[in-house]
Amino acid sequence: MPRISPTIQDALNAQVNRELASAYVYLGMAAWADEQNLAGAASWLRLQWNEELAHATKIIDYISERGGQVKLAAIAEPPMQYENLLDVFRNVLSHEEEVSDAINKLYDLAVSEKDYATQTLLDWYVNEQVEEENQPMEIISLLERVGDSGSGLLLVDRRLAGRTAE
Repeated sequence: MPRISPTIQDALNAQVNRELASAYVYLGMAAWADEQNLAGAASWLRLQWNEELAHATKIIDYISERGGQVKLAAIAEPPMQYENLLDVFRNVLSHEEEVSDAINKLYDLAVSEKDYATQTLLDWYVNEQVEEENQPMEIISLLERVGDSGSGLLLVDRRLAGRTAE
């Protein structure tokens, strides 16, 4: 007998799809950065890709632990063209804000269903999204400061290369 309601199970499966789609978006961004010879940005975005896969896996494991059924859905082709690195990170921020909104709605659902275990799981995601939005905001600020400066872009790219896996 599942210990997870069909409504919560469906909503969590939708979030798994969002996390996997996020990973795909970041992989596309990393490929774009590679094409632009921005190895630091490509590395940063690949780490983000791996992080999104871990986020999806955490929810998949939770659904299974609660006796639910994981349902994977198709993932749309990600955008692959960007104006510049600033455009990439503005897209990162916008994307993460959408994910935060989805997680907040999922949390609201768990509260309305009095699903305390799912609320506890989602606490981690709510906190994680603070970082997920803060990082691109900081990078956007740096990129806006350097503007069209090639040497400034190289410095930002070098800084992005310094990110390590958590």
